Amino acid sequence: MNDRIAILGGTGNLGAAIARRLAKAGRNVTIGSRSRESAERVAAEIGFGLQGADNLAAVQAADVVFLTVPFAAQAATLSEVASLLEGKLLIDTTVPLVPPKVMRVQLPEEGSAALRAQQLVGEQATVVSAFHNVAAHKLMTDDEVACDVLVFGDERDARDRVIALALDMGLRGLHGGALANSAAAEALTSVLIFLNKTYQADGAGICITGIPISREG
Repeated sequence: MNDRIAILGGTGNLGAAIARRLAKAGRNVTIGSRSRESAERVAAEIGFGLQGADNLAAVQAADVVFLTVPFAAQAATLSEVASLLEGKLLIDTTVPLVPPKVMRVQLPEEGSAALRAQQLVGEQATVVSAFHNVAAHKLMTDDEVACDVLVFGDERDARDRVIALALDMGLRGLHGGALANSAAAEALTSVLIFLNKTYQADGAGICITGIPISREG
């Protein structure tokens, strides 16, 4: 099934990297942005058949929607497109970082950014949370990225769809359980930022040991 994929925030680092990997794998991907011109420009720069559109047009034409905007823009972006999300799969990559203290865990009052997203869009869309701990600059290359993707959602079938997308991107996706569990991966991002600074690492990630599942499917 070749779902039509929209990536909101696709002109940013993580969104562009996800778009590139999926488009290179043959997926039908549209970069979404508040500015159609910016989205079209980034899509043309990346290549691989990527298209660009404003957020509303990108979501309207999509089956699967990635949200890759900063936490500060999560609510506004979802409010803009909420009426178009009925029946769609929403993949929320939001990490609740609150500058300047990004190395300190600061989860929102809802418990996690993912639960916040589900509240914002209601039950009309299925929310799955993933891709919190992958360094965008590494994902933007063709190199192997030694990082697992923990996938959270209340419906296993929906998590399976996201794991398949991770596999297309050359990553190993693993079921992380209910959407509420997303709090663990979201919080871990601040820990990874701290590790990067403390040990001068270039994009620390996570690999789960003891699970005999490869990235080849």
